[in-house]
Amino acid sequence: MTVTLKDFYADWCGPCKTQDPILEDLEEEWTDVEFEKVNVDEEQDVANEYQVRSLPTLIIENDDGIVERFVGVTQADDIDDALQQASA
Repeated sequence: MTVTLKDFYADWCGPCKTQDPILEDLEEEWTDVEFEKVNVDEEQDVANEYQVRSLPTLIIENDDGIVERFVGVTQADDIDDALQQASA
């Protein structure tokens, strides 16, 4: 089972900077999860495909599709739960 966390962000987005250290900690714990940063200014087509309308948006996917979508700064516990669900 492949689990991916896509982090949709922009350089001008203040809350995205708050989200970064949370994700960095999780990335160290979840070595089997692929963490992808998607800059919405550079990758507008990917943002549109996932219907990202506000930042930061986190999308957790596995082989079956999207498991969870978080909009706004999300705490580690919530992301952790979603990653467990996606990995199950």
